[in-house]
Amino acid sequence: MLEALKREVCEQNLELPQAGLVVGSGGNVSGRDPDTGHIVIKPSGLKFAKLTPASMVVVDIDGRIVEGDLKPSVDTGVHLVIYRARPDVFGIAHTHSPYATSFAARGEPIPAVLTPITHILGRDVPCSRYATPGEQDTGQAVVDAAAGGHAALVKAHGVFTMGKSATEAASIAMYLEEAAKTTHLAMLRGPVESLPQEEIDRCYNWFRRNYGQSGAKKIET
Repeated sequence: MLEALKREVCEQNLELPQAGLVVGSGGNVSGRDPDTGHIVIKPSGLKFAKLTPASMVVVDIDGRIVEGDLKPSVDTGVHLVIYRARPDVFGIAHTHSPYATSFAARGEPIPAVLTPITHILGRDVPCSRYATPGEQDTGQAVVDAAAGGHAALVKAHGVFTMGKSATEAASIAMYLEEAAKTTHLAMLRGPVESLPQEEIDRCYNWFRRNYGQSGAKKIET
């Protein structure tokens, strides 16, 4: 069942430690199948180096295991709350990546001072209220803070990113951490200033029109 989605979710989970976004077994990526609505997510407590497509767990939107021999991630309930609230989301990544989470530790947003954030998110990265550990409160805090966007920090916790696929969600998490690191370094030298909203909107729309291979024209040689 959902073999292609299991491979994608496994591959994107393996990207997290390679990018320095997680340690041990902390953090996770999930993906939602658009046809069945089932969610594929990594198992709880299994180190990333041990993950295979066969070890991924398939659950339904109510968290019941549909396929898999292992217990799903302890964060599965958080993912399910987000999926229920966001029909446009088909992939979620959760990390405790150091630079982005340092903003969460202070309860601060990552300001939109760099074009990588404006290109991908079209706004700053908001930080939620403190959420009591547990699926419902944390998931709702993400939904509220993201407000229809693709990323949010949870105060004193970490990073959640959302996309149209598991691959997109993991990619956003990687670019977000890079932007958080650069912003942190800039803030050591003094105040930073967010780009004007008009320019943020222009950058976001330009990136959506031009990034990637869709509609690419052949270059004549």
